[in-house]
Amino acid sequence: MASQEKTPQQKRGILRTVLLLVGLMTLFVGGFFNKMLQPRIMSEIELRTNGAIVFDNPRIINDFNLTTHTGNDYTLDDLKGKWTIMFFGFTQCPDICPVTLAKLSQMFPKLDDSIAENTRVVLVSVDPARDTPEKLAPYITHFNEEFTGVTGEFLDTMKLTQNLNVAFRKVMQGNDYTVDHTGNIVIINPNGHYHAFIKPPFELARLITVYQSIYLGF
Repeated sequence: MASQEKTPQQKRGILRTVLLLVGLMTLFVGGFFNKMLQPRIMSEIELRTNGAIVFDNPRIINDFNLTTHTGNDYTLDDLKGKWTIMFFGFTQCPDICPVTLAKLSQMFPKLDDSIAENTRVVLVSVDPARDTPEKLAPYITHFNEEFTGVTGEFLDTMKLTQNLNVAFRKVMQGNDYTVDHTGNIVIINPNGHYHAFIKPPFELARLITVYQSIYLGF
């Protein structure tokens, strides 16, 4: 038996029903992803699974004296009052440094507003012989003008890296050299204490979720 052709009124009714279902599905999916992206506190197991280690007892950082890319002193007092996301690298680094700084630059504007306002990002050079403040300035601001580049004498840099379990060493390459270094992101709480670290690789959504969880769990 041949099916009867639907009237214009029936067609309009079907179209309205389809559009309603599509609209409801869009709202559901949008709400689901919005909830997933909301800051939340992750369990210790979740954090470890995502490459983050949070210390039960944040570690004391001894005082140090370095210099920012603007020529200002940079000491332990500059780590207090806000959260600090710190990465160790150098301007001639070919891979992990620019990749990590690019991820942090992408992450920063995606943080919850209140968290972003209380967070700063700092690059500490592990090549202080070449990375003068003048050389650091255009490098770090290329990624984000709000980021801070820090350098200083070799022994002063070592004082800070030893407090944060960061290793680095010069590796000769003919008449030139590069620097091998720990690729972790270091998290320092507003008391100026070594609070946590996040291991690479750094996937953007995971980095945002993990950092905000560490922040909220303080």
